[in-house]
Amino acid sequence: MFFSGDPTTRKRVDLGGRSSKERDRQKLLEQTRLERNRRLWLRQQNSAALKIQKYFRGRKVVEVERAKVREQFYKTYGKHCHHVDRHCFGPDSEFLRQLIFFVNAWNMNDFSVLVETCRLIQHFVRESGDVVELFAGTDYLSNHSLVVYRLKRLSFACIQAIHHNRNKLKDQLLMTGEEPSASTAILLQALVLILDPKLPWACKTVGYLLQRNVFSLFREVILTAKENINAKGSFGKVSALEHVLACMVSHVGQSPCICTNVDPQWSFSFQILTIPFLWKKFPYLKEVFASRSLTQYYTNQMALCVQNHANVLPTDMLNEFPGYACILGNILETTGAALSQPDCSFEMALDLAAVTTYLLEALPPIKSSSREIGEDDMIIGDESVEIVLDDNLQQQITNAIDSRFLVQLTNVLFGGISTAHGSHNEGPDDKEVAAVAAACAFLHVTFNTLPLERIMTVLAYRTELVPVLWNFMKRCHENQKWSSLPERFSYLLGDAPGWLLPLSVFCPVYKHMLMIVDNEEFYEQEKPLSLKDVRCLIVILRQALWQILWVNPSAHPSSGKFISYTSGHKKHPVEAIQSRVGTVASELLSQLQDWNNRRQFTPPSDFHADGVNDYFISQAVTEGTKAHDILKQAPFLIPFTSRVKIFTSQLASVRQRQEAHGVFTRNRFRIRRDHILEDAYNQMSALSEEDLRGLIRVTFVNEFGVEEPGIDGGGIFKDFMENITRAAFDVQYGLFKETADHLLYPNPGSGMIHEQHLQFFHFLGSLLAKAMFEGILVDIPFATFFLSKLKQKYNYLNDLPSLDPELYRHLIFLKHYKEDISELELYFVIVNNEYGEQTEEELLPGGKNIRVTNENVITFIHLVSNHRLNFQIRQQSTHFLRGFQQLMRKEWIDMFNEHELQLLISGSLDSLDVDDLRQNTNYAGGYHGEHYVIDMFWEVLKSFSLENQKKFLKFVTGCSRGPLLGFKYLEPLFCIQRAAGSASEEALDRLPTSATCMNLLKLPPYGSKEQLETKLLYAINADAGFDLS
Repeated sequence: MFFSGDPTTRKRVDLGGRSSKERDRQKLLEQTRLERNRRLWLRQQNSAALKIQKYFRGRKVVEVERAKVREQFYKTYGKHCHHVDRHCFGPDSEFLRQLIFFVNAWNMNDFSVLVETCRLIQHFVRESGDVVELFAGTDYLSNHSLVVYRLKRLSFACIQAIHHNRNKLKDQLLMTGEEPSASTAILLQALVLILDPKLPWACKTVGYLLQRNVFSLFREVILTAKENINAKGSFGKVSALEHVLACMVSHVGQSPCICTNVDPQWSFSFQILTIPFLWKKFPYLKEVFASRSLTQYYTNQMALCVQNHANVLPTDMLNEFPGYACILGNILETTGAALSQPDCSFEMALDLAAVTTYLLEALPPIKSSSREIGEDDMIIGDESVEIVLDDNLQQQITNAIDSRFLVQLTNVLFGGISTAHGSHNEGPDDKEVAAVAAACAFLHVTFNTLPLERIMTVLAYRTELVPVLWNFMKRCHENQKWSSLPERFSYLLGDAPGWLLPLSVFCPVYKHMLMIVDNEEFYEQEKPLSLKDVRCLIVILRQALWQILWVNPSAHPSSGKFISYTSGHKKHPVEAIQSRVGTVASELLSQLQDWNNRRQFTPPSDFHADGVNDYFISQAVTEGTKAHDILKQAPFLIPFTSRVKIFTSQLASVRQRQEAHGVFTRNRFRIRRDHILEDAYNQMSALSEEDLRGLIRVTFVNEFGVEEPGIDGGGIFKDFMENITRAAFDVQYGLFKETADHLLYPNPGSGMIHEQHLQFFHFLGSLLAKAMFEGILVDIPFATFFLSKLKQKYNYLNDLPSLDPELYRHLIFLKHYKEDISELELYFVIVNNEYGEQTEEELLPGGKNIRVTNENVITFIHLVSNHRLNFQIRQQSTHFLRGFQQLMRKEWIDMFNEHELQLLISGSLDSLDVDDLRQNTNYAGGYHGEHYVIDMFWEVLKSFSLENQKKFLKFVTGCSRGPLLGFKYLEPLFCIQRAAGSASEEALDRLPTSATCMNLLKLPPYGSKEQLETKLLYAINADAGFDLS
């Protein structure tokens, strides 16, 4: 190395990290730790070996001692107890002491001795009739400890013997105590004598058995048992096993009772009640269990487990018999009796609601005849698992939650709550909150699990659910108590809004009521809620929906209901209830909007959310945004004009994409004016969906067979659309009929006039869709119930007045008829009268033999309404809808209700807004806004009648109605151009002409208002087609 000039030595740095000494130290510590663990493991191994050896030696010694005692027992009393008398069972005898010491359930000789002992006990008790004297002699108090100890051990030995030999004795397990030769019956009957609740040792004996988990042994015995053929012949007799269970069940919970608490996992509730169809095997036990005190005790025990979320249900059954479903079916079968008793406590109803809520939530949804479980209904994690309950088990549960059960439960929960409870200046008290929380949690889970058609009518009309819930919600809303509720609703998580759970139940039940009430009840009698309350409800629903969908949306706004299919408890996530409330609240608000459209009781703006602004509208056009989701789920929250703007922008976007693909017009048609419908159908009915979206150009042929000179730049097509719709929807053509209010709906007898009537309806549907697609308004007033078909909605009784007011009045008369309806001789048939031909149709299979009575009159009324509003026009409506949906997507139409849909089709029925037209008019050829001819023109147009104003609009635009949002949206804007360059007499004698494709009026400079009015009226009333062009 060369000398660098630095005399100091450079430090050596070890780039390997820690020093070798440090590495050695760590290695030593690790070795020491491993050695210490090895020594600990050896000590534990030696200790375990010593324990095993100690236990083995101990058991061996015990077995030797037992053998000695057994041998001594046989010498003294005989192998078959031949030398046993009643004194052998007394406290001074060695008989029971020796027997309970050596008896072994696995030893058949011991089993025989035990059976004989039990037979002797029954024999001596029958002789003397005193059980206490048999075991304790004349002084029980001085000998009670010894007697209790012996009887506890003897009882457990009997149960162990039955359990161990259950497979050999399965034919005897359900025998009655009257079978003298059945060893199982003898053992069980002795247990019945010993466990009699009236005996002084009963409490301690039952407590001991419970500590030894005997219910788990009984469970295995019951599951092994077979129905005894002989026992079937003796119907009505109680089996000995059932007697034993009844003694133990009825003892627990009795007062005074000093039994120690037992782990719920081994209790009667979770070991025996989880056996499928328990009460079919043990009907007497069902009667015992159904007593109010026992039901209340066990329900409270289960409710405490639910609150602690303890997973205590056995899992030894097949998948189709899960424990939570079996216990639910058995509980529901018996609790109805307890609920029906006048002294049933509020606390028991709360416990029962909590237990059934937990168990129902664990169930998969139960199918009804009209409902199938969807693919998304059964998903756990990423796997699709099909869980199907046994059909009989499903039937047991659905039959138990019947109308009687629902009425009884709600009556007990709401018994102390008046619909006028307290002052409206006060919020609900703790008891009311607890009742509402319990009822709503139970019903919410019930709605998710059971078929709704079975329970909705009961809840709506046979309980106080709607008035109680409404009174509760109204006071919470007025007194701003919502924020304090979540912590008092045990079913919900703490951060959930307080209105979430009540609305999830109130909305579907009240919605069901609105389907059944008639117009007089809703508007005049103001039932079930006053119109003032309905207005308040609209505000609550609107605010809740906006909170759910916009302010705090769930992760899956369109997801279905939450279902837990595990036996363990899952608390219902807020997102799942939020999703359900979003659905049911939007359905109810939509229904209330329909009622408001029939007869306005609140301003339409009450349905609009406060937070809708320009940003929201811009977002609503884009799929996948929150605003777009709201537009699909709750469009009424957005003002109508905003939705129209969104709709027109969506149509414009589709048209632009279509024009980009097809530059040239492929579809040109030659149409005779006097055969417009036939020519259009023959030439256009076969057009594909893509062709319908594209440009269509028309050349008219007049009555002389000469083509009209107009060039179709869009105006002739608009004129064609207006004329063909007027012809096709004319009632004289036979495809449509008119209501009393001159509103159109499909003619049920159209097939009697036109063979191809369904094809015509398909064509007319596509024709109407084309008009809407191109933004052309057509003057076709449809009946509301037919517009519902374009939204794929079902019509109800309240829609009937728009079709047949007289029939509606007759049906309402029947609904409120107080006398015996059967005397009216009405049957479930309806008579159709089309073109003088009468036909009779049955409303139900065999309806001509089913008389209308007071019990089935509501069904009759709704079947008649369904027949007239839905069934009669189903084919015509279906084909019309298919044609309509070729251009109009369902999500576009779903943005509007029926009233708004009519405005989209025909525009407003109000008079023409001349001032709006003037503000959005351009001028050309020397005209301007202040020109004297222009001033005269506007004065003349204003003086026209509404009919002439509509004719003028058609003359210049091709359509008699203006744009829905005003003339600002007319494309292109209306323009007035000066015609005839000079003001000569010849020029002024010309008529005004128009170019409808450009919305252009060519107006000569007339000298006077009278002349302008005369010429303009002549031009718009000439009906010369495009010959004036």
